[in-house]
Amino acid sequence: MQSSVLSFPASLSLHKPHTRFHQTRVSVSTSNLIDFTTSPSSSFSFPCQPCSLASSSSPSLKLPPSHPFHARATAVPESAAADSSGGNTLLNTLELGALFGFWFIFNIYFNIYNKQVLKVYHFPLTITALQFAMGTLLISFMWGFNLYKRPKVSGAQLAAIFPLALVHTLGNLFTNMSLGKVSVSFTHTIKAMEPFFSVFLSAMFLGETPTAWVVASLVPIVGGVALASVTEASFNWVGFWSAMASNLTNQSRNVLSKKLMVKDEESMDNITLFSIITVMSFLLSAPVTILMEGFKFTPAYLQSAGLNVSEVYIRSLLAALCFHAYQQVSYMILQKVSPVTHSVGNCVKRVVVIVSSVVFFQTPVSPINAIGTAIALAGVFLYSRVKRLKQKTT
Repeated sequence: MQSSVLSFPASLSLHKPHTRFHQTRVSVSTSNLIDFTTSPSSSFSFPCQPCSLASSSSPSLKLPPSHPFHARATAVPESAAADSSGGNTLLNTLELGALFGFWFIFNIYFNIYNKQVLKVYHFPLTITALQFAMGTLLISFMWGFNLYKRPKVSGAQLAAIFPLALVHTLGNLFTNMSLGKVSVSFTHTIKAMEPFFSVFLSAMFLGETPTAWVVASLVPIVGGVALASVTEASFNWVGFWSAMASNLTNQSRNVLSKKLMVKDEESMDNITLFSIITVMSFLLSAPVTILMEGFKFTPAYLQSAGLNVSEVYIRSLLAALCFHAYQQVSYMILQKVSPVTHSVGNCVKRVVVIVSSVVFFQTPVSPINAIGTAIALAGVFLYSRVKRLKQKTT
């Protein structure tokens, strides 16, 4: 999943419990949350991008002032974001570089292990539910041993979170469906179209008219994805439309967050929000999985299907761990950098994932396919720069 990741607003506070925190502009990409980034590609833009809520061109998930999770902190200019952790010191720079490295590595291994499992085990609902189950287990461990403060959530907050958890669940499910049908590189090339869906949905439901520069930046994205698609060796319509559906559900979080207007309540930091969405996603996906796919992850079933039980279990476990880890790291990065910087990092992450998957799986790539992918990714980078200029102008 990518990145695909969830984007949070510039005014949403990220802070550790019982510690002083600085005012920052933050956005979660998701690879990724995903991407909710994977992202988690992309940006629970679930690291969440995380929830990549993410990942993965990392458009910001903006919450209105009356939303229960609207932070009390005031956003600061992007130029001050680098100093929000106590100054641009060498130690902070090294720490930030290490976090970006872990973010990329966890994404690479998540996509590799996830693809290896989905290639032989064709039950994406089960795999998705298992990944949310692993995240729920880790979150319960953190809450149970007070490694992170257990939140007190009201009914109004849960009602506001539910639609976000629903689209987060669907986004990760569609990503897994795509990975099971086409190559990792092709799935992430299609997911590069997230900015297009962000602009389209914002214009349709929120009345936000894009600037000419924003529209112009979408042209190479759409053209590059189209060029890569017609020359893709692993092209499959189910895989193609599943990745498109993942883009649609991931970017619909922006629209939903702005439509949810409820009374002010206690603000919630985005790591807590990501944790609650992960738990809710597991509760949503588990019964549907049992109803539609049954219990198809038992040793007896895997053996009857001619699969290596230990390999499937180990790789599924590693994929789930990497899935949750890259989204958590994405949140940590967002505490230190501006949303635009995170968006650029998410674009670089997608390039790294595509290249590493091509090398690892020895995916055949024609020159025209490579050019199309490069054009699409260049368009994503251009889009992030245009958005930065728009923010500065505003």
